[in-house]
Amino acid sequence: MKKATSSKKSIQKRDALPKTPTGISGLDEITKGGFPKGRPVLICGSAGCGKTLFAAQFLVKGITDYNEPGVFMSFEETASDLTQNVSSLGFDLEK
Repeated sequence: MKKATSSKKSIQKRDALPKTPTGISGLDEITKGGFPKGRPVLICGSAGCGKTLFAAQFLVKGITDYNEPGVFMSFEETASDLTQNVSSLGFDLEK
């Protein structure tokens, strides 16, 4: 019996971690509210897997839906390439 109670308490503690919503459909649900608030998150993967679009969507949704500041730095894509790529998500970076 004690194990079940102990396990229940550890689940409650994990769920109590403050979260920052991503605004990305489905991701906030599976992460139970978004990324841990105030903590760094590393998104990694091979070329072409969607890291840039993921980051852009996270930033745009944070700015537009949650009034959060954001910075995007790219060392490989030009501003016009990034604007064109993100427009496929329905975002207008020029705004």
